[in-house]
Amino acid sequence: MSMDAARAIGQKLNFDIGKISFSPSYIQAGAIVVLLFLLILSLAQLRKHFVNWSLKGALFGVFFGFLFALILEGFLIIGGKTVLTEILGWRNAPKPLTNVIDAGRDKLVEVLGVTDCRP
Repeated sequence: MSMDAARAIGQKLNFDIGKISFSPSYIQAGAIVVLLFLLILSLAQLRKHFVNWSLKGALFGVFFGFLFALILEGFLIIGGKTVLTEILGWRNAPKPLTNVIDAGRDKLVEVLGVTDCRP
């Protein structure tokens, strides 16, 4: 690659939109164009998928998603947490919620026959 070609690639395009100034290099501008093309192509595929959507294939995914959520919540309850308390980031959940979690954990530990692993 000659020095002029390398200098041309390294140059920047200047876009001024109101108070916003955007100056990507030619490589970045090309990457943005390619990524926008891929985004439009992906959205077209998604639209095609939703137009031809049926419950035939979705029931399989819903079943396994529900099963996975139950397994995940079971592990969290055994550890003394729930998805709700983890998302909210509660270190000390309110007393009524703590009582429900403890009762659920005790019942689950009894059903599974797991040794109690309280934190």
